[in-house]
Amino acid sequence: MVEFDHQVELDYLASVGLSIPAIVPSIVSHQYFFPTPGWLRYSPIDQATSGAIGAVVSTTILYPLDTCKAKYQAENEIKRKYRNLSDVLWEAISTRQVLSLYQGLGTKNLQSFIAQFVYFYGYSYFKRLYLERTGSKSIGTKANLILAAAAGACTAIVTQPLDTASSRMQTSAFGKSKGLWSTLAQGSWGEAFDGLGISLLLTSNPAVQYTVFDQLKARLLKRNQKIEKGSSPEVLSAFSAFVLGALSKSIATVLTYPAIRCKVMIQAADNDDNVDKKAKKKSGKTLSGVLHAIWKREGVPGFFKGLQAQILKTVLSSALLLMVKEKISATTWIFVLALSKYLLLKPGRLRSK
Repeated sequence: MVEFDHQVELDYLASVGLSIPAIVPSIVSHQYFFPTPGWLRYSPIDQATSGAIGAVVSTTILYPLDTCKAKYQAENEIKRKYRNLSDVLWEAISTRQVLSLYQGLGTKNLQSFIAQFVYFYGYSYFKRLYLERTGSKSIGTKANLILAAAAGACTAIVTQPLDTASSRMQTSAFGKSKGLWSTLAQGSWGEAFDGLGISLLLTSNPAVQYTVFDQLKARLLKRNQKIEKGSSPEVLSAFSAFVLGALSKSIATVLTYPAIRCKVMIQAADNDDNVDKKAKKKSGKTLSGVLHAIWKREGVPGFFKGLQAQILKTVLSSALLLMVKEKISATTWIFVLALSKYLLLKPGRLRSK
């Protein structure tokens, strides 16, 4: 079993759009049920490395879906091209730009990889600081969520330019996406941090998920206690934990989705080359401008445009993570162990053998 404080990062990374969400939290005694062989004891660096590799694998596999989702979310109602998500895919196929579904993949993978290690070191620092200041030997759930949000905020600040660049690449017209430096050079340094405020807000997503999960868990256990007449089950079954975890993650996504869509629209590339509209479009890149535009042109449903695709991506990403995370962790652990043993062997000992 992997301790809760090592898994909070998965929920944070999911909340900001990276493809390694954990939707299977069985928060019983503040732990997640991720079965780990008893003979394996992964070090924190093993966890960070395996998480980074898992993020790259998951992001690469699901990137076409992520690109379709981003372009669909970024579209406004004035020049509507896509009536549903499949229209984006059909456009790529009909224009023979299928490979453009991967535009910005390198930048997104770089963001995912860096985010893992920034979060790891940020969380480790805040955890050590908390234990030193309080004198405690362990960290409670609420404190854990606060520390995770703080580490998530640091991660968002460091990786925001990459997040902005990858969003611009994804939402560019098929076949017209530019490289990382060219994309960032199109605007000012301040524009590279477009959507940072929303990214910081989205670090609350794990707390929302945990609150929903805890309420659903309490109700389910109370109902089971009534059915079983006097028995008081203290833990959920693995299947119940999976269902409640998926449901709580979906609810948290629904509650925070308007912020997610606003962020995509703020970071989206400007595909209209009309210079006369530059000032007008620039005003719409603020949070207030995007909120007003969505409300005026699309109404309340507009704040949830693309929600189904967001939930689908979350579920598929989680399924991929569950399939590859432990294998990657085990492989990484064995490699690090073998390398450390090799480096510890002295040359004389090698010659004697």
